[in-house]
Amino acid sequence: MSTLSRDEVARVAGLARIDLTPAELDRLAGELDVIVESVARVSEIATPDVPATSHPLPLTNVFRPDVPVAVLDRDAVLAAAPSAIDGKFAVPQILGEDA
Repeated sequence: MSTLSRDEVARVAGLARIDLTPAELDRLAGELDVIVESVARVSEIATPDVPATSHPLPLTNVFRPDVPVAVLDRDAVLAAAPSAIDGKFAVPQILGEDA
């Protein structure tokens, strides 16, 4: 039994300002019906004793701790650069705009 009619799909497409052909309306009505039925089946399975989760596996933070460290010396860094002007890296212009 279909829960979404072709007319409902056409109404929602109109609200979203999406122009659909009659063939697309028929196809989407069927596809959306499958999605609605799948969500209904999951809702039947989700009982109060099953905790809600956002992921099937537990997630853990894999980032290192954010620990402040000494900053690099600007002069030492710029000494290793191919080109520097006024204490900044100098790079070739690539966009063709006036500097």
